[in-house]
Amino acid sequence: MKERSIVRCPWAEGSSPRMVAYHDDEWGVPLHDDRALFELLSLEAFQAGLSWAIVLAKRDGFRSAFKNFAIERVAAFDDARVEALVADAGIVRNRSKIRATIGNATSALALATEFGSLDEYLWRFVGGTPIVRRPATMADVPATSAESDALSKDLRARGFRFVGSTICYAFMQAAGLVDDHVARCFRAAKRAGKPRHRTH
Repeated sequence: MKERSIVRCPWAEGSSPRMVAYHDDEWGVPLHDDRALFELLSLEAFQAGLSWAIVLAKRDGFRSAFKNFAIERVAAFDDARVEALVADAGIVRNRSKIRATIGNATSALALATEFGSLDEYLWRFVGGTPIVRRPATMADVPATSAESDALSKDLRARGFRFVGSTICYAFMQAAGLVDDHVARCFRAAKRAGKPRHRTH
């Protein structure tokens, strides 16, 4: 298939190679790795009020700063580490979001203890199976859903921050709990690829 014949979701067309690769290889693909799920949930929180392109461009910086989003390591960050992160130009230097990420890691550990894994907890909100939609245009893609409302409410009750329904829906799209590739996108025909399973 020649590159010029590939049709993508409008938000990825004409984008940077990084964004195109994210669309083609990650967005909407079912994810079942606790570390990677926590990473996406954290990055979506940092994206609030910004563009995803900004966060994606700083992804390597985030991974370095947050110890590759190893949940146990992030939960152990202290005030000195917070100050170091606030000074780190490789990430979005928002103190509230940094502290929220650390607190969310602690809450994620509690979830893993209760449900066996973060994966098991999160996928309960879609019955363990991706919700597949094929919107005609991006205007038909919702910003929230009943499932993201429920996830947001439960996460907040468990101490998570920066997990409003809009953030949760974007996370669900990113992690493949929801597959919103538009009908004409080449990924729609491929059902967005094979599931990404746990690596540990």
